Amino acid sequence: MAEEEEEGINGGLASMDSTESRWVFQDEDDSEVEDDYDEDDDASQRTANTAAALDSEDEDDNAEQRLIRTGPRIDSFDVEALEVPGAVRNEYEDFSMARRISLAFQTLGVVFGDVGTSPLYTFSVMFSKAPIKGDEDVIGALSLVLYTLILIPLVKYVLVVLWANDDGEGGTFALYSLICRHAKVSLLPNQLPSDARISSFRLKVPSAELERSLKIKERLENSQALKKLLLMLVLAGTSMVIADGVITPVMSVVSAVSGLKVGVEAIEQDEVTMISVAFLVILFSVQKFGTSKVGLAVGPALFIWFCSLAGFGIYNLVKYDTRVLRAFNPVHIYYFFKRNSTTAWYCLGGCLLCATGSEAMFADLCYFSVRSVQLTFVFLVLPCLLLGYLGQAAYLMENPALADQAFFSSIPSGAFWPVFLIANVAALIASRAMTTATFSCIKQSTALGCFPRLKIIHTSRKFMGQIYIPVINWFLLAVCLVFVCCISSIDEIGNAYGIAELGVMMMTTILVTIVMLLIWQINIVIVLSFLVFFLGLELTFFSSVLWSVADGSWIILVFAVIMFLIMYIWNYGSKLKYETEVKQKLSMDLMRELGSDLGTIRAPGIGLLYNELVKGIPAIFGHFLTTLPAIHSMIIFVCIKYVPVPVVPQSERFLFRRVCPKGYHIFRCIARYGYKDVRKENHQTFEQLLIESLEKFIRREAQERSLESDGDGDTDSEDELSGSRVLIAPNGSVYSLGVPLLSEFRDTSKPILEASTSEEVRPELPPADPAMSDTEHSLERELSFIRKAKESGLVYLLGHGDIRARKDSWFIKKLVINYFYAFLRKNCRRGIANLSVPHSNLMQVGMTYMV
Repeated sequence: MAEEEEEGINGGLASMDSTESRWVFQDEDDSEVEDDYDEDDDASQRTANTAAALDSEDEDDNAEQRLIRTGPRIDSFDVEALEVPGAVRNEYEDFSMARRISLAFQTLGVVFGDVGTSPLYTFSVMFSKAPIKGDEDVIGALSLVLYTLILIPLVKYVLVVLWANDDGEGGTFALYSLICRHAKVSLLPNQLPSDARISSFRLKVPSAELERSLKIKERLENSQALKKLLLMLVLAGTSMVIADGVITPVMSVVSAVSGLKVGVEAIEQDEVTMISVAFLVILFSVQKFGTSKVGLAVGPALFIWFCSLAGFGIYNLVKYDTRVLRAFNPVHIYYFFKRNSTTAWYCLGGCLLCATGSEAMFADLCYFSVRSVQLTFVFLVLPCLLLGYLGQAAYLMENPALADQAFFSSIPSGAFWPVFLIANVAALIASRAMTTATFSCIKQSTALGCFPRLKIIHTSRKFMGQIYIPVINWFLLAVCLVFVCCISSIDEIGNAYGIAELGVMMMTTILVTIVMLLIWQINIVIVLSFLVFFLGLELTFFSSVLWSVADGSWIILVFAVIMFLIMYIWNYGSKLKYETEVKQKLSMDLMRELGSDLGTIRAPGIGLLYNELVKGIPAIFGHFLTTLPAIHSMIIFVCIKYVPVPVVPQSERFLFRRVCPKGYHIFRCIARYGYKDVRKENHQTFEQLLIESLEKFIRREAQERSLESDGDGDTDSEDELSGSRVLIAPNGSVYSLGVPLLSEFRDTSKPILEASTSEEVRPELPPADPAMSDTEHSLERELSFIRKAKESGLVYLLGHGDIRARKDSWFIKKLVINYFYAFLRKNCRRGIANLSVPHSNLMQVGMTYMV
């Protein structure tokens, strides 16, 4: 469903699934051929020369990229590798009506709790900064609230931003991953061209609209300053999301509990604070039960809450004053500012509180489909909110002195306690909305290398996006308790709330603008209109809340800065560590000098060496050779790599290749995961899958080699080019298709090889000629060798590489690397923790890199 919706907003642009050929960009100097040994170098070189010949025939100044159409990807590390899987099905398709109703209630409970409770405090905060002097002030403030609700949650988020989801995933880092997928802007240099062939990438066929996009892409990729600026914007937005996860529970709970002061005159602020603390502890304690369980339980309660907002809004509207309907005329906003000037500007921060929860709609999108969120907001949430605010304004027209508790004072006395109960339940629900968004955002940032690894618990077997992070949960609770005890004033809390919300909103506006330019490729006038209007509107609100930052809301800014520094330091240290490992990797000349025995004793067995390198032989392997008295007869370098997509299909997850000559028995395996994927592999299943996949890889390698030797004299370069295609874009750019179209690909008896896909398994090939007895004997010997090594056992070789700043480094770098980054790395979760490997099968070696 989400995939279909994304196509709709992008103008029906073509997307390719894994059963079709796909278009992928390839730079002129882009190649996956690393310095590892490849026995098919000659064949790969012939293919590369073929593509180069095609380019030379149509050489043009604008032809900076080639677009290659690939065949269906069949992975070498999947037990079902003989089948070409279909596109990834959306997890919300094909549900029964009862299931859809259940999802609708969960949507209310998880996504709309925050924005739904805004009537509790919006008018109270606004009129504390701009006191009511007459009926026109009430109508002007109401008009400001109504159009803020329409412009920010409805127009910006529901109609625009929700379409910028990353295959159903929302939030700041989902936007960043979407941009990283279309341009190489990630500071961690572990990208491979093969990543673009994952079916989730869905790149577009060249057209006239690509010209501007390609220029922006080139500018982003070639500017290190722009890459860092983009990352800092993303980290700033994420830190504000986490800060929002702190301030939302405080604001919602305190404002709901404050209603006691209306119902019970003897209640003081201290009692309100104590009750709020108790509610917060209960709230974060039930978080571990998961989104689906809690969302379904509280969904009906929030439905009752929205119905009560609408019901009491209509009641107050009819009973007190229907003149407030004039607020739909925006001219009253002008009159409001004309009469109040400075105080009206001060109350903008309070007005923004009616739109709080807008970012939660986007960040929590991973839990539900786009269409369900949009329809629920337009047909239920927005009408109920509008009626609720109209009713409060009608009440204040006759009771302006009760503006400090506008919501609870407007409730009829006979219905006060039931509404008070529902309001507190809704406040607890609202607090969960931003907490779940925080979990989702942190998981995304962890997968993209911008947050220390933490334990993540998946609370639903049906929906993999529903998660719980214990450390973050209790950390948020602790900060919430400190905040509610230090700042008890609703006005100060509301100001801090506005700072956190606006920080996220502004970052989202900038990132969505980049998505519009780079990916959607829509008219530049529309893009600039979106940017200027919404960023200008948000900056106006932000100037209002910053004016009151000294009142105590500065605490939330300090918290956001601390979270920003944690993420930036982690990303900076990880980048330095990876670059150092790349520089210190072992050369192939050294491996040849050592020989097939690697200069030591090769003991029977298989060693799985986990490392972060996607190319080359890691330096930690040399440390194993010098430290251990013997090394295993077969070595497999396993790299766990996260790519900027939500989910990598199981059939496309693993890349497999041979690293050294056959006698060395050394292979590489790259396991690719999306930031939404679940990693809970059982080590026994993992080992069985690995061996089966390795055997399939070797069989196919032997088949290809025999076919290549058969076809050497039968095909020349002209024949290889006969099935190729050239596309010329309207701007004159030339895009060469180095591989024939899929229909011709299937009819061709000769295998088509690409130098850029040397790590991937080619499509299914016909069986080798029975007469090739030498090849068969060689194949059987190697398969027998693998089985014997497997019988001897598998051992997981873990290299813990730490980094230290050189003595001649700057003081700040020493402080950051030797203390802050070292502290984070020491206390984060180890990558191997996701595998339940017995300690008897583990072997660890430490190594320190000087950076």
